[in-house]
Amino acid sequence: MAHNIPADGTLLPLMEEFYTIQGEGFNTGKAAYFIRLGGCDVGCHWCDVKESWDAELHPLTSADDIVAKAETFPGKAVVITGGEPLIYNLDYLTQKLKEKNILTFIETSGAYPLSGTWDWICLSPKKFKAPRPDITPFANELKVIVFNKSDFEWAEQYAATVSDTCKLYLQPEWSKSKEITPLIIDYVMANPKWEISLQTHKYLNIP
Repeated sequence: MAHNIPADGTLLPLMEEFYTIQGEGFNTGKAAYFIRLGGCDVGCHWCDVKESWDAELHPLTSADDIVAKAETFPGKAVVITGGEPLIYNLDYLTQKLKEKNILTFIETSGAYPLSGTWDWICLSPKKFKAPRPDITPFANELKVIVFNKSDFEWAEQYAATVSDTCKLYLQPEWSKSKEITPLIIDYVMANPKWEISLQTHKYLNIP
């Protein structure tokens, strides 16, 4: 793994941070501060932040500084994303956010061990590197990106591994949304345990 990143998570490779409106999944429409960490080896060919893959491109940043900046915004919710954020130990970062009464959300492929204290875990499994079976029971939300028809069957495999209270979302891959969205609509009407997630931030033209 890139850099000499301390195992205690006090320094993290920060790619970008921005205050915006959560665009997709269960928490759509809510103000949140996004912290995007660099580093990912899952390698989704349709990833829209490929520049996040190489952790060495992104400066090691003090977790305390990240928290101090997050605290300056009115929306007291932080979304940790990537890259794949669980490459790193997130116990320290989330503990400090909790001390400031900031809600903690994570977006993860589930390919690495779970660390951190979370109010909401969004599991978005990827075919290229499957989630660990010890993570799926903790997911509050399962969000499957649908790129082609075979992804529906694949989504059902993971739906069988999450808890009964986990919210289930199918989200069209953005570049194929014209073709895929009608299939998702039909699928959700036939299988109403699923809901549709749209990347509303793309429509709103915000990060």
